[in-house]
Amino acid sequence: MRIAVVDDDAEFGTLLKDILLEAGHNVVRSANGTSFLRLAKTETFDLILLDWNLPGIDGIDIVRKLRGDVASDVPIILLTLRSEANDVVEGLEAGADDYISKPVDARILLARVEAVARRRGAVRTEGVQTFGTYSLDAAQEIVRFGRNVVQLTSKEFQLAMVLFRNVSRPLSRAYLLETVWNRNPDVQTRTLDSHVARLRLKLALRPQNGWRLSPIYSYGYRLETVDGEAELTEHAA
Repeated sequence: MRIAVVDDDAEFGTLLKDILLEAGHNVVRSANGTSFLRLAKTETFDLILLDWNLPGIDGIDIVRKLRGDVASDVPIILLTLRSEANDVVEGLEAGADDYISKPVDARILLARVEAVARRRGAVRTEGVQTFGTYSLDAAQEIVRFGRNVVQLTSKEFQLAMVLFRNVSRPLSRAYLLETVWNRNPDVQTRTLDSHVARLRLKLALRPQNGWRLSPIYSYGYRLETVDGEAELTEHAA
């Protein structure tokens, strides 16, 4: 997953980053609530680890702004020294999904992160997964729809999986490059564009077929249905 760590304590932030990187996640750090809010409008994250006590704008206000002004539904885990029931309730009512008390135990942190991953469907499972009329076979990297059976390259398949698992969700270029190409600095954005173009053609992701895979100016891409059935059910076999 691509995880944002928002904490003004440099040492603690580095510790969190090291734990998450070791577990195979991508991490973007921010030490300032105001700058992070700007970042949240231009980037995609699977999870936000947010310190409650930040200088300037605190964590609770950031949660409220993300849920309100930015209209983000990304899961948020608050990191806090507070453990009183009223504090926990305030954080959850503001829109946070969970909280972890400081000091953070690495095992608890990773368990909570994996729980979020399962709920979001970010953990890749083997077998066949179905999204609407499309079936994605992870073992063979084949996509079936209608009478079509399409063999994809490994990167094309990974990109297709990310897009289908995030139907209707805007995905930033940085998010797609990090998720599919593992933050490889040699990968250019035109590589992403060419892969998107090939997927659109190979999988017939066109409005006349009920789908639209479109660019979002200065941001990234979004896959969406155009027949009013935006909510798809995923099945793993």
